[in-house]
Amino acid sequence: MTEVFDLPDIGPAETRGTEQAKNRFMACAASGLLRHAVPDKVGGHGNTFADLIDIHARLGEQTRDPGLLLAVNAHVWGSVFPLLKFGTQAQKDKWIPKLLDGELIGGHAITEPQAGSDIQGMETTATETPDGYVLNGHKRYITNTPLAGMLIIYAKLAGSSSISAFIVKADDEGADFRQGPATKGCSTAAMGDVVLTECQVPADRGLGKAGAGSTMIQLALELERAFIFAGIAGVMQWQLQQVIQYVRSRRSGKGVLGDLQVVAHKIADMKLRLETTRLWIRQCADLCDAGKRITLASAQTKLYASEAFLQSSLDASHLLGALGQEHEFADWVQDAMAGRLLSGSSEIQKNIIAAMLGLGGR
Repeated sequence: MTEVFDLPDIGPAETRGTEQAKNRFMACAASGLLRHAVPDKVGGHGNTFADLIDIHARLGEQTRDPGLLLAVNAHVWGSVFPLLKFGTQAQKDKWIPKLLDGELIGGHAITEPQAGSDIQGMETTATETPDGYVLNGHKRYITNTPLAGMLIIYAKLAGSSSISAFIVKADDEGADFRQGPATKGCSTAAMGDVVLTECQVPADRGLGKAGAGSTMIQLALELERAFIFAGIAGVMQWQLQQVIQYVRSRRSGKGVLGDLQVVAHKIADMKLRLETTRLWIRQCADLCDAGKRITLASAQTKLYASEAFLQSSLDASHLLGALGQEHEFADWVQDAMAGRLLSGSSEIQKNIIAAMLGLGGR
């Protein structure tokens, strides 16, 4: 059995492209990284969410690659866990082993050109037929699309506002998994469009109850928006270490940069953001391990952590001066800006928090 805390032997991303993205993802799969917090009876490690966040933090610190972290999390929370929770036994037996060992790369398709965080704006439709469903629509900015063998695709049932989920394969007739458009943030993740034109999906690839898609989306996003930041916390840890090392050695006047109170205060703020992010992530893991929902906790984690990563990336780039414009530090600012949007923008997280407090009804 693969040691549950093995890590793929890959360093930070220095190249961009679909082939590089696939190689790095497959290295994660080969290490057993996709099996954390998954029951051993279906091929997982049978360990905890607390174990998962520790290994993801180590992955983030080693690779410093938010795009890879996004790809891994989209696969795990977008395809593996919906199948675990809502799939029939036949669906679990067919799909989960392939997803866990990386034979299939997956994800979920929610966002559309005219509908992002507001899922009720979704226009993709599923029309029921005697043999299953016919899907028509267009999804955009879907993580892993150019690499994916399958995606969980969400669509409105024809003539209804209710949303359902479907397992769609890349080689299904009428399914076109496309690469691009390219994004600046998290650019090491392979993203793309899904165009569905009279796409025939057999009945046994409907996932969960018909019309339960909104609930499934919320459950998937709760997990994704919280635990992607386990890996980002690892990036923030390495970021902080590099800045401290730099200001301790960079001469300024009769001393070093680290002697300046304004510099020391910025670094103290970076440390506080990192530790607070870790506390929020740990709370989400503890709740999941206790079998509880993380609706409020994940929204608070996503809101705080995404803003923290952006501010610390800006501070790190500022403190390093011209050196901060070298690829990793400059890229992190773009990655962090994307982090404020993925899995629901910061404004959406505030809406969720307000709603949980009985506020924000309009």
